[in-house]
Amino acid sequence: MNGMEKVVKHLEMTQAIINRLGSNSFQLKGWSMTLIVAAMVLIARYSLQNPCIILTFILPILGFWILDGYFLWQERLFRQVYDEVRGQSDTDFKMDVMKHRDKPKCSWLSAMFSVTLVIFYAVEFVFILATFAILQMEVPA
Repeated sequence: MNGMEKVVKHLEMTQAIINRLGSNSFQLKGWSMTLIVAAMVLIARYSLQNPCIILTFILPILGFWILDGYFLWQERLFRQVYDEVRGQSDTDFKMDVMKHRDKPKCSWLSAMFSVTLVIFYAVEFVFILATFAILQMEVPA
């Protein structure tokens, strides 16, 4: 296998990792939405009035957000590896993502607070809080 063939193979391997991280992120969002629907059904069905019950739904969403941020962070790091490898004429197949963590937008925190994740999870938080607030205002018959 010559140098350029190795580079192409390395790029394919890196792209497969990036695709898998994107798929994981998509699945997390699906599970998070499933949790929201379940929360709405439980809150409405049983008229849950206890303010502590809201934590039961907010804490897992916060966990999904943190984990989703982690996947996005890893994806960004692997994209840096991809960019590095595509400029090479030969490769040793190393995927040292941590050497890229000091680059802009390559921190876990910046990934967690990316525009797309903030909007997605903020909408979920607001939706749960609004549903709970509406149920708190209802007068029992």
